Amino acid sequence: MNGLHLRDPFGVTFRGGLCALLLLAALAGCSGGSSSQPATTTTTGSSPASGSGAASGASPASGSGTDIGTNTGTGTGTNTGTGTNTGTGTGTGSGTGTGSGSGTGTGTGTNTGTGTNTGTGSNTGGGGSGNGSTNNPPTGGNTATANPADVITYHNDIARTGQRLNEAALTPATVKAATFGKLGVWAVDGAVDAEPLYLSSMKIAGGTHNVLYIATENASVYALDADTGARLWQVSALAQGETPSDNHGCLQITPKIGITATPVIDRTRGPNGAIYVVAMSKDGSGGYHQRIHALDVTTGAELFGGPTEITASYPGNGAGSSNGRVVFDPAQYAERQSLLLLNGVIYTGWTSHCDFQPYTGWVISYSADTLKQAGVLNLTPNGSGGAIWMSGAGMASDGTSIYFLDANGTFDSTLNAAERPLLGDYGNAFLKLSPSPTLSVADYFQASNTVQESNADEDLGSGGALVLPDLADAGGTIHHLALGAGKDSIIYVVNRDSMGKFDSNADHIYQEISGQISGPEFGMPAYWNNTVYFGSIGDHIKAFRISNARLVTTPASQSPNSFGSPGTTPSISANGTTNGLLWAAENGAIAVLHAYDATNLATELYNSNQSGSRDQFGPGNKFITPMIANGKVYVGTSSSVAVFGLLR
Repeated sequence: MNGLHLRDPFGVTFRGGLCALLLLAALAGCSGGSSSQPATTTTTGSSPASGSGAASGASPASGSGTDIGTNTGTGTGTNTGTGTNTGTGTGTGSGTGTGSGSGTGTGTGTNTGTGTNTGTGSNTGGGGSGNGSTNNPPTGGNTATANPADVITYHNDIARTGQRLNEAALTPATVKAATFGKLGVWAVDGAVDAEPLYLSSMKIAGGTHNVLYIATENASVYALDADTGARLWQVSALAQGETPSDNHGCLQITPKIGITATPVIDRTRGPNGAIYVVAMSKDGSGGYHQRIHALDVTTGAELFGGPTEITASYPGNGAGSSNGRVVFDPAQYAERQSLLLLNGVIYTGWTSHCDFQPYTGWVISYSADTLKQAGVLNLTPNGSGGAIWMSGAGMASDGTSIYFLDANGTFDSTLNAAERPLLGDYGNAFLKLSPSPTLSVADYFQASNTVQESNADEDLGSGGALVLPDLADAGGTIHHLALGAGKDSIIYVVNRDSMGKFDSNADHIYQEISGQISGPEFGMPAYWNNTVYFGSIGDHIKAFRISNARLVTTPASQSPNSFGSPGTTPSISANGTTNGLLWAAENGAIAVLHAYDATNLATELYNSNQSGSRDQFGPGNKFITPMIANGKVYVGTSSSVAVFGLLR
C-alpha cells in the first residue's frame, strides 16, 4: 500500500488520514505459554462453613415461543413433586425441588431455590424459549443457578446486549448531579482493561458480601466488597519468578501486559463457583506464557489442577507454520476479546500483538470443569491475519452457536462447491461457529469488496457482534438476527440461519446500513427495548429503533455530544422496560462518565464534569465499558475502579 502506514492496536495497519484518528483507539494484550504454575494467593478473613441442601421432586415444564434466552413466556407446563432444602452450618442450603401446582413455563428446566421451595406455577429454565419480553437475552444454559443480580460476563449476557434489566435505584429522576455522583476510587496494582464483574450475596471472608471482581494488567485478580471497597482477597496469576509481559516495544498496553480480557464467572463450578481468567507472563529466561486459570470465587485459590498452559497447532501452511501445521506462539498473540462461557466450555479468541508478524486467527476452547483443551480452530490456516479482538468485546452466542467479526487477513475469494473459501481462510468476515461435534465455521458473511477493504485496513474486526432477540416482521415471520459494524462504518445485520456467504458482485445480507454512523466502530453497540445504540469514533451515540424485524435506517435520537477516539461502548440500566438509562465512558486525560435518557438520547441526565472536580476520576482507559449493579456504576481506569452511585 502507498502512503503513511500506522499500526492499529490489534494487528491492522492504517493508511493516511484515517489512521491518524484511529491510532488513538489502540489497545491490546499479549500471550505466553509453557509450564503450568499455581497463582499466588493473598486472602483476608476466612471462608465460612458451607451449607448443604437436599430436595426431591422435579419440574418438567415445556414451553414454546419466539424469544431466545431465559424469557418467561406463554406455554404449558406441569409442576409435580415436593421438595425441601435445608442448610447446615453458616452456609446456605440449596437444591432442586418444586411445589405442587400447574402453570406456565418457558423451555425446559428445573427450579433451584434455597430453603423450602413452593411451586408457583411458573418455571424459567436456562436456554429455554418463550413469548416473553424481547429484552431477555440468551443465557446458554449457564443461568439455571445464576443470581439475576450478578454480572458474570462481558456486557451482561452472552448475547452481549449490555442491558441490565433489574435496576430500580438508578432512574431518570435520581441520576442527576444533585443526587448522584462519585462514591470512591478504589486503587489496584495495574490498568483495568477488563470489565469488572459482580456477584451478589456471597459468603466470603467471614461474612456475606456483594463482591466486585477486578483483573489488572499486573496479572492480579481482586475480590472487593462492592459496597465498601474492602479487600476480601487478592491473587497473582504469575508463576514463581515470573513478571507480567513487557510491551514488546509497542505502547498499545504499557508498561505491563497481564490480564487484558474480561473474565467470566460460573457459580456452579467447583465448591463455591469459579472465575476464569487468561493471563500473560514472562519468565526469567525471556520466555512468554499464556495460561488459563480457574479461581475459587471465595478465596482466589486455583481450581481443577490449573492453570493450563495455552498451546495449539492446526493443519495449514500459513504464517507461522511448520511441517504442515500453523503453530500458536505465545509471544505473538494477545487474548483481548472477552471470554465466553457456553455450555460448560470457555472460548478464547486471539489477535496479534501490535501487528507483529507472523500471526493467524485462533479460537481455542477449554473445559470449564477440567481446564483441558476442548477445541482448536484457525481462521486463516493457509494465509495470515484474521485476528480476533473486537476492541475488547466478546464473542456472542444465541445459546448454541458463536458469532463474531474477525480482522483483516487472507480470504480465499475462490469458493468450493459449498460456497466456502477454497483453502479455509476467513479473514475480514462476520462468522458463525458451531461448537460441536468439532469447533468449525458453520456459516459466514463477506462483503463483496472484502479483499479491497481488508487491504485498506477497513475491516470488520474492530467491532463486536450483538445477538438480537427473535423478532417478528409484519407478517408474523420470526427472524433470528445478529449485527455488528467495523472500520468501514457500515452496520451489518445478518440472518443467523443464512448469513449470506460471499459474492464478488453483491452483498447477500439481511440488512446493510451505510452513512448513518459517521466514524469507525471500535467497540460494540447495546440493545434495549427494540433499540440498538452505537457509539462510533467521532460520532454522537445514536439510537436505531427496530420495526418489523429491521433497523430503521435513520436514528431516532442521538446524544448532544460526540465521542473522540476510540468512541464508546454503551451499557444500559433499566427496570424491565422502564427507566432506561444509557451509560457511556468517554476516554481522555480527564475521563467522563455520561448518563442519558435511553428513550431520548438528546437528554443528558448526568456527566462527571457537571460538579467541577467532585466526580472526576482521573485519566481514562480505552475500550472501557461501564458496569452497573445494585444501584452503582463501576468504571475501570488506568490504575483503579471508579464507583458511582446515589449520594447519601
